[in-house]
Amino acid sequence: MIKEEMTFDLAFKILTSPEIEGDYSNDANDPGGATRYGVTEAEARRHGYTGDMRELPLDFAKTIFKEDYWDTVRADELPNDLRYPLFDAAVNSSPAKAIMWMQEMLGIADDGKFGPITMKAVQECDAERIAGRMMGRRLIFMTKLSIWPSFGRGWGRRIGHILAKDF
Repeated sequence: MIKEEMTFDLAFKILTSPEIEGDYSNDANDPGGATRYGVTEAEARRHGYTGDMRELPLDFAKTIFKEDYWDTVRADELPNDLRYPLFDAAVNSSPAKAIMWMQEMLGIADDGKFGPITMKAVQECDAERIAGRMMGRRLIFMTKLSIWPSFGRGWGRRIGHILAKDF
């Protein structure tokens, strides 16, 4: 059980730590290309950023993560134990995919849309158990990706931190 309330500010601090997203990266094996704080260049451009990705301001990244991920998965409305696991999965694999994994673990239709049926199931669930099962499903999915050999160790460590509640 996560003892501290998982707010967006805390989630963002964890996400942008060196162990998770870190700072600037432009790995040739990463289909996202140049990223800073986990924000891809394409995503930054969609939000109006025109500068060099090495110079992307932290506050600009924070706005993107709040609007496109935290708010999309309705993290403020979730039980505390589900907030960060769902948010991190959304950042790493897309909000729709993260919601689908959660829905699957809740035993409801996994359409990737967070509507009233999903919210009712979330309110009635054992959040810690669902979060753990969701991370298992996420890890299985990731091991099948063609870029697993390049990024699997980091992704596995990232999921390990979530499962261990190491933040």
